[in-house]
Amino acid sequence: MPKKDIHPQWFTDTKVYCDSQLIMTTSSTKPELKVDIWSGNHPFYTGTQRIIDSEGRVERFFRKYNLNKED
Repeated sequence: MPKKDIHPQWFTDTKVYCDSQLIMTTSSTKPELKVDIWSGNHPFYTGTQRIIDSEGRVERFFRKYNLNKED
């Protein structure tokens, strides 16, 4: 016999907010969602991503331990 009333309520018009700005509408078990990051403000998707590692890991390792690459 299936159990009754075990599933959460499903909201088909859930509003998603980022920085108090409505960014999209979706379905969820919550009537409202607040997010910090989404594709519209994430550096990877907006093209503002900075490459921090300008020097390679191998070069840093050799420099750190004062080694020559030829050894």
